[in-house]
Amino acid sequence: MIMRRYIPLLLAIFLGVSCQDFLDKQPSNKIAADRYYANETDLRLAANGLLNSYLPSWNNIALGDMYTDFVATKQSDAFYQPGIWDAERETGWTSGDWSGIRRANYMITNMVRAKDAVSPEIYNHYMGVARFWRAFLYFSKLKKFGDLPWVDHVVSEDDPLLFEGRDDREYVFHMMLEDINFACENCLATSEFFTSGRTIVNKWVALAYKSELCLFEASFRKYHNANPSTGRAWTNKYETSEALYQNVIDACEEIMESGLFSLHTGKVQTAYGELFQSENIPADEVIWSRQANESQQVMHNVTVSYTSQSAAQRYSPTKELVNHYLKLDGTPITTDQVSVTQEFADRDWRLSQTIIAPGHSWMRTSGIQELKGPSFATVLTGYAFCKWVLERERCYSGTWCNNSMPIYRLGRTLLDYAEAMAETGRMDASVWSSTIGALRERAGVASIYPPVHDNMLSAYYASVPAGEGLSDEIIEIRRERAVELATEYGCRQDDLKRWACGPLITNRYQNQGWRGIWVSPTEASGGLVFNGTTYTFGSATSGTSATNYPIANSGADATYSLSNGNSGYLIFNYKLEWNDRMYVNPIPLAALKLNPQLGQNFGW
Repeated sequence: MIMRRYIPLLLAIFLGVSCQDFLDKQPSNKIAADRYYANETDLRLAANGLLNSYLPSWNNIALGDMYTDFVATKQSDAFYQPGIWDAERETGWTSGDWSGIRRANYMITNMVRAKDAVSPEIYNHYMGVARFWRAFLYFSKLKKFGDLPWVDHVVSEDDPLLFEGRDDREYVFHMMLEDINFACENCLATSEFFTSGRTIVNKWVALAYKSELCLFEASFRKYHNANPSTGRAWTNKYETSEALYQNVIDACEEIMESGLFSLHTGKVQTAYGELFQSENIPADEVIWSRQANESQQVMHNVTVSYTSQSAAQRYSPTKELVNHYLKLDGTPITTDQVSVTQEFADRDWRLSQTIIAPGHSWMRTSGIQELKGPSFATVLTGYAFCKWVLERERCYSGTWCNNSMPIYRLGRTLLDYAEAMAETGRMDASVWSSTIGALRERAGVASIYPPVHDNMLSAYYASVPAGEGLSDEIIEIRRERAVELATEYGCRQDDLKRWACGPLITNRYQNQGWRGIWVSPTEASGGLVFNGTTYTFGSATSGTSATNYPIANSGADATYSLSNGNSGYLIFNYKLEWNDRMYVNPIPLAALKLNPQLGQNFGW
């Protein structure tokens, strides 16, 4: 039994305040409740407070998908480094980690004070917003830890919940689904809430989120035989995988049939990139966004994170990402042993709007437009991202970026719908044309159905047991998610985990490291010219510079190799490790010491 003296700290975990604050102060919001949540203004302020606190950050949107098979980093996430991660290192169960759920519960509990002061529609809208945020904040915890205590009220000092274990993942998800269904049914989408900035939580945001939530859990249960928190088979007591796929289909169809959203189109060479490099968010496609505004000094420094040698992780695209892009005729590539100077020719136009290609340019401070290639001092693979990057010299050194960022958009909804239809055996030419085909048409790629078999991509996914025997339809949907959602808001990380393809994150090229550009013997010895700059591959002692990689061929971590010794794939060596217990994180040791009834996740 937990001793009485630990109760204040346990309360801090669930109430979202520090232990010192709990001991020394009267709860300020308890006092505020006597005069708050009394009218529509109060409800709007409370909803805006949740939005301001928990709207995904710039970095989470544009940099939240960096530790995957598609991105090389100068230092990997410690979670994947051999022999490092354990329950003692784990975090995510402190007061701050539960404070958002507590705030949502506080609003749900106390807004009853306004029930007679507002219309039923307004009341239910704000109740839907609060329940949206509770489901939203629970989802990140469910993905991380699996089984969780379900907290649907403000915890008091004598609450039995403080001494209990975790609820089963299936029950927790069921309760989250109840929340998000309420939000979908009751959140309004009138002009007050459906603004051009696409930031306010409304019916369409709730539906898009429902699609993500249900697609993750439907496929997680399909491709994982057991609950990773317990190692025991799913009970299907609440929703089956098939029922959750149907929830995805229903949510997507409501968005698609609303007539309010369409793919942002224009020139195939630029339309896709405009989604990620515009101050005025393309509202034709975007459902939910974080809005920048230079005149109001609402800007960020994401460009610095992608382009600085020292400020971030030297995020770099890998060959695995590049190999997912089709040729313009809709067929897959048959070899990836092609010079980077030729690799972008005749390829899906999203490739050159995601990764720097021949002809790429930037604007100098002087106003002159110049050709620009990657800096080998800031990228690890020879490839450089341009998707979220504003190619203005001043954005490379400060918080001057004014590009707004989509969180959910119709392109993702179409992909969710296509996957759910294919996984339930309902894909046909019509569904394909309106989803995968439409996305490819926007990118200048011919749509072929039934799809062409891709030996390279099929073998890639079949390198893990859960990827064996996949249909061509499923392979192509996975391809399309890769290229359409590259580096967006944790999509690839979630996809690999829900598909039970976690080993792809760590195995990479022959378990050596991240694979980059192909370097021919001539290029290795004489250099290659890209966008007017000559790049070289020197000896281990030559040092990394903007135009040179030092090739050690030692295989040691954080060194460069060429796969054939004096030519071949550029490899940034970094050994990583995967174990299937890693589909969930361990419960932090600090939390277990306070409440052993929480129990540890299976295998940890």
